[in-house]
Amino acid sequence: MTRCRATRSPAGAAFGPFGQRTSRAGRGFPERKPGNASRMRLNHLIAGVLLLGIADSMIGPYLVLFGADEANLSPFQVGVFVSLIAASGLVVSTWLGRRYDRSEGRWPAVVAVTAPAVGYLVLTVTTDYVLLLLVAIGFLGAGMAAFPQLFSLARTHLATGPAAARGNPVLRSVWSLAWAIGPLLGAVVLAWQGYRGLLLVTAAVFVLVLVPLAALGHTAPGPAREPTGTPGTERHRWTRPVLLAVASYTLFHTAMLSGSVALPLYVTRTLDLSDSDVGLLFSVCAFVEVPAALGLLLLPARMRKRPLILAGMLLFVAYFVMVAASSTLAALVATQVARGVAIAVVGALGITYVQDLLPTAPGRATALFANTLTTGSLISGVLAGAVAQTLGYQAALLLCGGLAALGAALLAVSGPEDRATAVPAPEAGAATVLATD
Repeated sequence: MTRCRATRSPAGAAFGPFGQRTSRAGRGFPERKPGNASRMRLNHLIAGVLLLGIADSMIGPYLVLFGADEANLSPFQVGVFVSLIAASGLVVSTWLGRRYDRSEGRWPAVVAVTAPAVGYLVLTVTTDYVLLLLVAIGFLGAGMAAFPQLFSLARTHLATGPAAARGNPVLRSVWSLAWAIGPLLGAVVLAWQGYRGLLLVTAAVFVLVLVPLAALGHTAPGPAREPTGTPGTERHRWTRPVLLAVASYTLFHTAMLSGSVALPLYVTRTLDLSDSDVGLLFSVCAFVEVPAALGLLLLPARMRKRPLILAGMLLFVAYFVMVAASSTLAALVATQVARGVAIAVVGALGITYVQDLLPTAPGRATALFANTLTTGSLISGVLAGAVAQTLGYQAALLLCGGLAALGAALLAVSGPEDRATAVPAPEAGAATVLATD
């Protein structure tokens, strides 16, 4: 007689609605095949990342305009408002990353998507500057932690099974797709219902992210972790490769975001092209990111990530040189192909690279990578504006290329790449074992 005997697996435990373990479940129910369960979890994560990206990109391009037009803030006040969101995001992302590593579950992601929904609802009823700053610190900044939390969940939920090797590239391509369509949706809602309608719809989309989170199921237990704060654990985490990788990605993201400030000014001021041409360039880049990220799925298993990331960073350097030398719209559109490929490669593989360097702390690793983007956003505006004002827009673009080159150099000298940071081959996890009497 043949029967199913459950092993020690997540299927044998009962969990609360957002991942907290409650009690052992009964063993009389059939279990999903690991491959099907892995694909289903990936589908839920895709839905969550798509909704989150749409929510972020719907409001992102218009939040500054809301402050200037609706709240009548000065440019300095708007800068303080946006900077406080980024600073709060750094703190909250780090804290939730640590909490995730101590007790893997969905509740940090729930906090990260619920808080901005509340914040944007509050913005529909007040434009008082002090309240806006409090909302930025207490609610909107937490939304910046949602992206790393979803990718931390992906790291844990897709640790084994057919979706393991393709999870991050797929999710990164979905994120790019969301940013390609979100600003267009935001423009439609803004023209239809004004800023109040845009804020309400943005809050609603953030709430919708809770649906795939709830459907995702409990978090499978990962590898055994050493207690946080033990000397051995800290030595393992803050190694030379980790520190240099974080510095490298910070420089890359500073170059990326500074370039996003300098490019519109270069296009409209130096080349005398229209504002709609700027929108075209950013849309082309976002659409290129989607197939570029999906193309990473075609790479052979066990391929090293660092050479590919370095190639992406060097391509980014070439992009800034090419765009500074371009003088026609057609040439600028062509440069966006290089920009989109570079951002897709570094964005998709960079997250996994840091996670592989910190295998026992996926939450903190993903927060570290995401915080390099947030740090770049804090630096980029002032840096690009100051250089553009003193040396010109082409000089600002070339400076961005220099920052990307420096980031590539730091990653290149970070030390020999460990086998753990190679592109993993898909593994099929087993939830049950067949025993024959």
